Amino acid sequence: MPLVRRLSSALPAKPVIGFVALLAVLFVCAYVAGAAAGPVAPGIRPSGTLPGTSQQPGGGGSMDGMSGMDGMGGMGEMG
Repeated sequence: MPLVRRLSSALPAKPVIGFVALLAVLFVCAYVAGAAAGPVAPGIRPSGTLPGTSQQPGGGGSMDGMSGMDGMGGMGEMG
């Protein structure tokens, strides 16, 4: 019996083992659901130039649609 006592004292408490088992089951379920859903964005490409063009995506940083933001140029100045 001393071996059983040593083994039981070396193992974590039953609630801890149950919690870890629950996490493992949830991880497996999430993985299966993600694999079944497939890729989120199948046509996504790495950033950089688009195939067949010489421009960067996004138009080079223009500020279109930022009307009403006049006076934001001096935000870093102390004064």
